[in-house]
Amino acid sequence: MAATAKKFGGNVPSAVARLATSPELLNGFLKLTAIFDATTLPALDREVLVMTVAARNGCHLCVAMHTATLQGLSASPELVAALRAQSTLPSPRLEALRKFVHTVMDTTGDVPPSELAAFTDAGYTARNALEVVLGIGTYTLSTFANRLTGAPLDDVFAEHAWPAA
Repeated sequence: MAATAKKFGGNVPSAVARLATSPELLNGFLKLTAIFDATTLPALDREVLVMTVAARNGCHLCVAMHTATLQGLSASPELVAALRAQSTLPSPRLEALRKFVHTVMDTTGDVPPSELAAFTDAGYTARNALEVVLGIGTYTLSTFANRLTGAPLDDVFAEHAWPAA
């Protein structure tokens, strides 16, 4: 909890506090997040994945938090807006990632060879494909838990409020 508070400027986000009612869930999520952050996917690509999962799963809190993260990474306003709107991304490479995330989720991992080829043709690797699975699992856990607990939006993220489509 102390490390999480430090990461968020001394405040523990409400979602983290609610996840802490199950220390096992919180510990698992924090460990998985650290592992996902250590993958070969660049930070911006990881955030595209997180936002894709968060928007798809309707987690208003996650979309707001990761909008702030994307701004901290100097992501273009067009990219952020497209992710929030669940629409085509301005970068063909990142759009290939967004589509691949949806395909993995839609097929529960039984990705057609042509879809995997489209992902790798965009410059990603077979290793990246497995890292996408890790990211989906990590952030599905978070989005489901946040929705289950009704985690409210913290004031610090209010400017990034997102109504689920």
